[in-house]
Amino acid sequence: MSHAKTAFVPLNIAVLTVSDTRNEDTDSSGRYLVESLTGAGHELAEKVILKDDKYDIRALVARWIASAEVQVVIITGGTGFTGRDTTPEAVMPLLDTQIDGFGELFRHITYQELGTSTVQSRALGGLANRTAVFCLPGSTGACRTGWNGILAEQLDASHKPCNFVQHLVSA
Repeated sequence: MSHAKTAFVPLNIAVLTVSDTRNEDTDSSGRYLVESLTGAGHELAEKVILKDDKYDIRALVARWIASAEVQVVIITGGTGFTGRDTTPEAVMPLLDTQIDGFGELFRHITYQELGTSTVQSRALGGLANRTAVFCLPGSTGACRTGWNGILAEQLDASHKPCNFVQHLVSA
């Protein structure tokens, strides 16, 4: 059994902010994700802000999933319970496999910060066409929790005993 450390593999990551009110100047959540992923050594494939429309979200995410240039999609916003929050409904039909543990772990970590309010989080993750897709709530704090608590390690090929990189890049 080899214990050699696997080298870091930079991934191409697209960031989508779903919001009816944010723009590039006020999108602190999207900005946090971009700074975090590039600071970790990954490449920003594209960053977009879209209004909370299920079909616009689905079309953009489907394009990214189909692209060989995007290996990870991180979405912030649109995961609440209002009538305008449609990110999970937009994304779920696109997934080949849902990563149940992502939402479960996100809510577990968030419970430590917010208590039972975490039950209202519809954070989710999945795989589609060798692309990982993660949906986080729209607050910068939630993006910080998702990145620092889960994604930074799981998108790092050197994290052991397992990570998502092996599912996203060809050997």
